[in-house]
Amino acid sequence: MPSTAADVVAVAVTFRPDEAAIGDVLERAAAQVGTLVVLDNDTPLLDGEHWSERVALPAGVEVERSATNVGLGAAYNRAAAIAAERGARSVLLLDQDSQLDEGCVDALLRHADARAARGPLGAVGPTFVDARSGERAPFVRFGFPLNRKLHAAPGGDVDADFLISSGSLIPLTAIAAAGPFDEGLFIDSVDMEWCFRAKAAGLQLVGVADARMLHTIGDELVRLPGGGSMFVHSPLRLYMMTRNRVALWRRHGTPPVWTAQDVPRMLFKLARMTAFVAPRIRNARAMVRGARDGWRGRQGPPPARE
Repeated sequence: MPSTAADVVAVAVTFRPDEAAIGDVLERAAAQVGTLVVLDNDTPLLDGEHWSERVALPAGVEVERSATNVGLGAAYNRAAAIAAERGARSVLLLDQDSQLDEGCVDALLRHADARAARGPLGAVGPTFVDARSGERAPFVRFGFPLNRKLHAAPGGDVDADFLISSGSLIPLTAIAAAGPFDEGLFIDSVDMEWCFRAKAAGLQLVGVADARMLHTIGDELVRLPGGGSMFVHSPLRLYMMTRNRVALWRRHGTPPVWTAQDVPRMLFKLARMTAFVAPRIRNARAMVRGARDGWRGRQGPPPARE
């Protein structure tokens, strides 16, 4: 039987969302799935009100508020549990800034059904376009010295080694096979680590051309001297990104080919963030401290500040 929107519970994870934008994000998603739930990670009240009380939410959207910021890994595991409780076959994970194009979920479902007929499915993900630069992100196959970057042909899909969590449609059977998301990573590389396990379990990860989503990468887009640009993050996020990537280098289940190309890429990123992006010294310190803590196996929430 073909999958339908009624088979999908979408869960949007929020933390201090942009109130001018979150309503549209939720409207686009609610129109395409059977159930939409918002998991809010301890967003502070403003004048005694939660943001969900000030924003016009789509009819039927439920909001579940966490008393603490539990991080993405724990939120995604809760999302899977909610989908199971509602009798859904799949969960659609969403970030607070991810805007689904019309027909995105239908396209994901069609390709999910087609791929599931060929073998165990881990997830299908949309083609995402950065909301600021207009750049269409490729799907990735790991390689050395460089990853292969692939674009699915119109109407088609491609096998990938990694899908970003936002916009991913994941059958609950895949989470049972690959295991839950790693809550210790807290935020960065949670999706990467789960994809490693999904591939190791023999599950397909599939990027879909005609499922499209606007998504914001990084905190800022910086133009570099001599042309080109790069997406940058705050020192705190740089700490978390570096900590978790280094932690994955040391894990037994991490593909060696990924580690081999990620080590020089991280060193190159450290050089660029130190040379071109303010605050340079804080960026360098954050990444060096993150590398040290990742090597030591530190997990959990980020430090109070970086």
